[in-house]
Amino acid sequence: MRKLTEDEIERFARRRGVRRIAVENFLMTVHNNQSIGVALANLGMDASLYNWNSETIRAITEGIYLSGGVRR
Repeated sequence: MRKLTEDEIERFARRRGVRRIAVENFLMTVHNNQSIGVALANLGMDASLYNWNSETIRAITEGIYLSGGVRR
């Protein structure tokens, strides 16, 4: 997984309805995950713990796939 640029993170964080801080914080460190699967598992745990809305989860999920080199 690669480190996302500030511009890439901003693109996800400025979407309507997302929790900006959650998106920024998660995606700034997403490259530290071993794989897309591990990142998605971490997202699931964090989303449940912090009660993130679907827009936030969707933005982070798309960021994870971008970091992993997968275009969706």
